[in-house]
Amino acid sequence: MIESQAGTRAIVIGAGLGGLASAMRLGAKGYAVTVLDRLDRPGGRGSSISRGGHRFDLGPTIVTVPQGLRDLWAACGRDFDRDVTLKPMNPYYEIRWPDGASFTMRDDAQAMEAEVARLAPGDLEGYRKFLRDAEARYWFGYEDLGRRPMNRLWDLIKVLPKFAWLRADRSVYAHAARRFRDERLRFAFSFHPLFIGGDPFRVTSMYALVSHLEKAFGVHYAMGGVQAIAQAMADVIRDQGGDLRLGVEVDEITVTGGRASGVRLSDGTELTADIVVSNADAGHTYTRLLRKRARRRWSDARLKRTRWSMGLYVWYFGTRGTRGMWRDVGHHTIVVGPRYRDHIRDIFIRGKLAEDMSLYVHRPSVTDPSVAPEGDDSFYVLSPVPHLGHDNGVDWQTEAEPYRARMLQMLEERLLPGLSGRVTESLVFTPETFRDRYLSPLGAGFSIEPRILQSAWFRPHNVSEELPGLYLAGAGTHPGAGVPGVIGTAEVLAQLVPDAPPAAPMRMAAE
Repeated sequence: MIESQAGTRAIVIGAGLGGLASAMRLGAKGYAVTVLDRLDRPGGRGSSISRGGHRFDLGPTIVTVPQGLRDLWAACGRDFDRDVTLKPMNPYYEIRWPDGASFTMRDDAQAMEAEVARLAPGDLEGYRKFLRDAEARYWFGYEDLGRRPMNRLWDLIKVLPKFAWLRADRSVYAHAARRFRDERLRFAFSFHPLFIGGDPFRVTSMYALVSHLEKAFGVHYAMGGVQAIAQAMADVIRDQGGDLRLGVEVDEITVTGGRASGVRLSDGTELTADIVVSNADAGHTYTRLLRKRARRRWSDARLKRTRWSMGLYVWYFGTRGTRGMWRDVGHHTIVVGPRYRDHIRDIFIRGKLAEDMSLYVHRPSVTDPSVAPEGDDSFYVLSPVPHLGHDNGVDWQTEAEPYRARMLQMLEERLLPGLSGRVTESLVFTPETFRDRYLSPLGAGFSIEPRILQSAWFRPHNVSEELPGLYLAGAGTHPGAGVPGVIGTAEVLAQLVPDAPPAAPMRMAAE
């Protein structure tokens, strides 16, 4: 059966945040939009799972640039703050080292200077310089390059002098090391690329801009979790007349006359469209959805040579009767392992599952009681691990439970004493889950790693180089991963897609 629509039609593959944002932008431009996703709820990595009265956010947990979401809603004639409630975090997060030292990131400039001076008085001036560096990179890397298309080579050539001036060739860690002598502060101001899939010792120092994002916009939690944002996006799409179909899987992008003409679902149903937007991972889009088409730039061989982000091991668990316990543990905590550089090498270069680990601990119940039964807590604990593509790949069927046991031991010893006797619900995601659930190549947590030669023009373009009528959104394209990044891919895409007249209602036509 072939389904078609009257009017100017767009199909969006994937209801992740990038796909939902793209559908909203296209709906605002007059397209009749159909969004397709294989999961049972919108959000992709930003969705959730509920078990035993606990709700677990599966992916992103914070919002760092609310204005990006407000701009998206405004483009659709809507008010974001009427649909979603954001709660500012203060402190943003706490970092804890094995020696008992800690560092708390806050929203107050004087408090931050006092925190730096408490750890390393001699690094206070370096901290001030680092913030100025971060702001310069923000205006160039985020507000300029990150908000416009980078699909023409000339777009890259024009900015090369600025890249050189900002020393984009230097890594985030190397840049932090020039400003801080204290190794703990070098960690505190260089680890952020891990949350977009990058090796801090190799990704460009442009990502120091994250420190300015935190300072300028704060860190926020969406009440109801990021799932609440995804659901609000789905509601806007439906209000625009769009169609959101869950539990369906796209098997192939169809081509007619050398252009993308729609999609074929796994059950054989074909949907036609004037344009197709893929929010599936760029690697999956090219190797699977366009598998029957010869590709010039993003061939299988090219994608095999591409460096992918690390994998993620995430343990979601609920605890009984703990809301009044662990009073020193806030919403966001980073528990640092004994190694930094060598551990990162194990993850990204050696592909080795190390005995030690560093953990990001999310405890949303201290802010949002709706995530757990009264008096209980819901937790999300994440550890970076190798992706599935290394020669000495990890056998997660064997290693998943021993790794969880080591994680539990570390949490009990350093953050949550008595945890083992309190755990109720428990769920683990490994890189194999990311591969199977999200169709992520190699089970990578954040698609293509954002190294300098895999960023901007070097990344898969928002307007496909391989097929007219096909556009890309999401973490694998420009500007990249993270909630601001994937929302930004839709803003860039909207500059490339022409406006369309209002669409007519959907009709069905038998082939």
